[in-house]
Amino acid sequence: MTPKQTKLYETTLQLLTQRGVTLEDIADLVMFLQKDYIQHLTLAECLTSVQVVLRKREIQNAIMTGIQLDLLAEKKQLMTPLQEIIEADEGLYGIDEVMALSIVNVYGSIGSTNYGYIDKIKPGILAKLNAHEPGIIHTFLDDLVGAVAAAAASRLAHAHPELEDNY
Repeated sequence: MTPKQTKLYETTLQLLTQRGVTLEDIADLVMFLQKDYIQHLTLAECLTSVQVVLRKREIQNAIMTGIQLDLLAEKKQLMTPLQEIIEADEGLYGIDEVMALSIVNVYGSIGSTNYGYIDKIKPGILAKLNAHEPGIIHTFLDDLVGAVAAAAASRLAHAHPELEDNY
C-alpha cells in the first residue's frame, strides 16, 4: 500500500474506534451472517474479510463521510431541517442507506440481502449503534457498519463456491 492508502485505512480504523466500533464487532456480524453456510468458519477468517473490505477506498470514503456527518449533527452544525432529520434518524430520510448501498454490492448482489437482513434485525454492535442515546448520533454509522459486514460476508461466500446450490 502507498503511504496515502495506508493513511486512509488507518484514519478509517481510527474513526470507527473513536465511535465505539471495533473490527471484531464487525467480524462478529460477518460470523452471524455466514456461520450457517460455511462450515468451520472462524472469527479470524471473518476479521480478515473485514480488513480486506476496509482497504477499499470507496468504502473508506463512505465511512469517513458518514462519521463526519454524524459528528457534525452531534455538534448541531448542520443546516435546518437536515440537522433535525439526522438527529431523529428519520425513517424516510434514506441517504444513510444509500451510502450503505454503495458498499454492499462490492462483492456481488448477495451483499444486498445480507445487508437487508442485519439492518432489519440489528444484531450485535448494530443494536448498540441504533440505541439513539441522547447526544450520540449514529444515523450513518449503523448503516455503514452493517454494510461493511454484509460486504465481508459476501466476500466469504464468493470464496467458497463449493457451497453453491447444485442444479
